[in-house]
Amino acid sequence: MPEGDALYRFAAKLRPALEGKVIRAARSHGPGPVPRVQKIVGQRCTSVRAQGKNMLISFEKGLALRGHLRMYGTWHVYRPGDPWKRPEREARLVLEVDDAVIVNFSAPVIELVEERSLGYHPPVSNLGPDLLDDAFDLEEALTRLRHPSREMLTIGDAIMDQRAVAGVGNIWKHESLFHARINPWRRVSELSDEELRLLLGKAQALLRASVHKETALGLTRRPTMYVYSRAGQPCRRCRATLRSAPQGVDIRHTAWCPKCQPPVEGQLEPPRSRVDRPLATYRRDSR
Repeated sequence: MPEGDALYRFAAKLRPALEGKVIRAARSHGPGPVPRVQKIVGQRCTSVRAQGKNMLISFEKGLALRGHLRMYGTWHVYRPGDPWKRPEREARLVLEVDDAVIVNFSAPVIELVEERSLGYHPPVSNLGPDLLDDAFDLEEALTRLRHPSREMLTIGDAIMDQRAVAGVGNIWKHESLFHARINPWRRVSELSDEELRLLLGKAQALLRASVHKETALGLTRRPTMYVYSRAGQPCRRCRATLRSAPQGVDIRHTAWCPKCQPPVEGQLEPPRSRVDRPLATYRRDSR
């Protein structure tokens, strides 16, 4: 699933192609509800921005397009007449301006809404603080993570809840937890405020580095992957073998280092297979 940094880069690519340009043609296709994008034909695009994992494209008469890529969506920009890299049947939205064709492929969510409604439109208004926002509010994100509805969640699940903090997906969940030295199966209620602040700071630094924004750590290039997609390989830091187990509602695997992210007594023990079964409580003698 494209994460906050991917949406940031897509917005940076779309911005010079769209902002200040008049939409000459627009069309959209299913699946799902098909927005009446003909309403924006003849209108000038006023802004293109990413908010969490949402793409927001605004127009001069108060309308806005919202797109969410979920797992497989993507945005392409072509010059008029250039061949597309993916087939027409996969196009979800096509916007044409004088010197460019903007195509969204395979996004399950494309909707046209009033700009003024975004402030109370749940997919946008319910988002937590955006980690890539220069005005990111760490204390607000901490407060949201501390909400009673999340206290019994594992931190591996909670950090991906966009209503708590926007921008983290599966990749940066892995890497943020590793750099904060926090085991993914610890419950939110088991973590101190200092540990949660550390985790949020690591997540912010990693996402900013991924999009070449300077961070407090001085990082300005895409970080090295320490645990994501490396299960069974040696840890780049301590050489221990990285472990992996299914986690979350979509049962994707989470990898971690058993030495750099040690378990603590009383935390949940990760499952050993994809078979659904109750999670046990971790005990010192279970290692």
